[in-house]
Amino acid sequence: MTTSSVYRSYSQSGNISPKLRPAGSANDGANVGEVERLLSVVAGGWLMCHGLRQGSLPGVGLAILGGALANRGVTGHCAAYAAMEVDGTGPHGRLASVRAGQGFRVTQAVTINRSPEVLYRHWRQFENLPEFMSHLVSVTGAGDRTHWIARGPAGSKVEWDAEIVSDEAGRLIAWRSLEGSEVATAGSVHFHQLPHNRGTEVRVELKYDPPAGKLGGWVAWAFGQDPSTTIREDMRRFKQRLEAGEIPTVQGQPKGR
Repeated sequence: MTTSSVYRSYSQSGNISPKLRPAGSANDGANVGEVERLLSVVAGGWLMCHGLRQGSLPGVGLAILGGALANRGVTGHCAAYAAMEVDGTGPHGRLASVRAGQGFRVTQAVTINRSPEVLYRHWRQFENLPEFMSHLVSVTGAGDRTHWIARGPAGSKVEWDAEIVSDEAGRLIAWRSLEGSEVATAGSVHFHQLPHNRGTEVRVELKYDPPAGKLGGWVAWAFGQDPSTTIREDMRRFKQRLEAGEIPTVQGQPKGR
């Protein structure tokens, strides 16, 4: 089975026309742009074919992953995007989903020499996040609901409650703050096993909107002028934690703010 035949089989099944349905069409729940959907179908079809040709358990895993990716392209819906309120169907794609002046959205990726299952389990225990995310004091709770406490200016704290909206063991965790929380935030983390025993790519997406009132400057205080750099350093500590079992301390070091 070739990639093109996989694409045609989806087309003939009635789930997708010979041309992808327009992203964002009425009632389809689409939040993935047209180009991204097409790439998802092609990449998913290739993974399915490649995995099935292997005829092994890892190959089956690749085929399942490819099927999920192809389904993302067919339906135009991404659970992680939905959790983060990201809409990639607009004229500027998903980067336009966060309005200017209302916080930030950052994507960072790192390759870690551990299996997706190990990395997933460590992240899924949200109480571990303050070990490497410098702006967090604690994350507590059980099940799908958690309570987050972050550092604020002048020794203050910012708190909010969150819920898990998507949870796929070894592949994906997505969460968002509950309605009415002091901070509007959402995030997701994807775990993708690289071929040839090259480790796992961990890709995290975070979205924060600043709280109202006197804490309106909290996002700028917590993440500095370049949130991307801050999150990149957090992911570097996560990598060191999981590969070497230790995290370099930043206690007492200036934050540059």
